[in-house]
This record gives sequence, structure tokens and C-alpha cells, in this order.
Amino acid sequence: MSIDQRLTELGITLPQPAAPVAAYVPAVEASGLLHISGQISVDEGGNLIKGRLGEDMDVDAGTEAARRCGIMLIAQMKAALGSLDRVERIVKLGAFVSSAPSFTDQPKVANGASVLMQEVFGEAGRHARSAVAAPVLPLGVAVEIDAIVAVKR
Repeated sequence: MSIDQRLTELGITLPQPAAPVAAYVPAVEASGLLHISGQISVDEGGNLIKGRLGEDMDVDAGTEAARRCGIMLIAQMKAALGSLDRVERIVKLGAFVSSAPSFTDQPKVANGASVLMQEVFGEAGRHARSAVAAPVLPLGVAVEIDAIVAVKR
């Protein structure tokens, strides 16, 4: 089964890949790896998912924000590679979670993207990961996630 078929089975429609908001490119392919710039949390309607975990957002809302970052990462993969079937493996995700000082469940929030990668790419979606607290993220979003992806040549 193709990755596009799996997305359909999961009921996931990829959005248009987000354009950069500053002086960088969305993705760079080098030496068999695709490096994807951080993708911020945006809902299905294109609205920013803003907030701070442990302050005005709970873990469930943060997990959904991370899932939405993951969907945008997949959209960037497709735009950069032409076909998601070129994805050999998700190597690493770096999750940044806007967090109140006392919030310590960043790994649970990041699972929103991690679980998605495994649902979409199967065993090739299992990856290394960082989940880091940030006092504030660009545009006030709740979550930002970047990725490194191994690419089939």
C-alpha cells in the first residue's frame, strides 16, 4: 500500500505546505537526508493553534497541536520529494512546546506527532526525538516540530 493510500485510510488530507515566515527554506535534501524546517501548529482551517501548555492549554490540546505539526511535516515531505513513497525512514523529530515553568509533560505533547508518523509510515515512522520546553514560540503557537527524514534515492 502506498503512503497516500494509508493517509486516505486514516482520513488525513494534507494541507498546502506552509510557506516560510522568514529567511529560510522549508526543506533541504542533502546526502540522502531531508531536513525539514520547524512546522508550527495550524488547525484544519489554517488558523494558528496558539497557547502555552500548563497555562491555557492542557496536554490533550497540546497533543492535537503536535499532530497538526506532524501533518504539515508530511505535507512538506511530499512537496520536497514529489512522492511520500520516497520516505525511507523518519530519523528524528525535534519538538518545541510552549510551556509554563511548571509544565513537564512535553514528551506526552510530542507524542501527537510521533504516533502520527508511526500510523502513516509504519515501522519506518519510528524515530529518535527531542521534546523541549520553550517559554514562547513563533507567532504565539503552542508547538513547533522539525524533522530529519532518510530518503530513498
